[in-house]
Amino acid sequence: MIAAAAAPASAPSGGAAFFMQMAPLLLIFVVFYFLLIRPQNKRMKEHRAQIEAVKKGDRVVTGGGLLGKVTKVDDSEVEIELGQGIKVRAVKSTLTQVIDPTAKPAND
Repeated sequence: MIAAAAAPASAPSGGAAFFMQMAPLLLIFVVFYFLLIRPQNKRMKEHRAQIEAVKKGDRVVTGGGLLGKVTKVDDSEVEIELGQGIKVRAVKSTLTQVIDPTAKPAND
């Protein structure tokens, strides 16, 4: 009988082995970047621009859930009228939403 000695498969070199181990991690990071990080940064940028552009007469929602109409705007603060004769001052960064004046309420 002839003994067939199988030649051992050549093992990847040190650099190639390291890359093969890191490739899945890089792939996961790229997927996270495009599916989570990038869209979140885009939303944050849009929100920041929306809050900076708030002006007198806009309807806003505060971080505490209060709805009101902006009556005065400063650099870092806004004055919001919550009801007739009820005005509060709020820091601009605590505003969560500027309501579109053309939007129709859900229950109408």
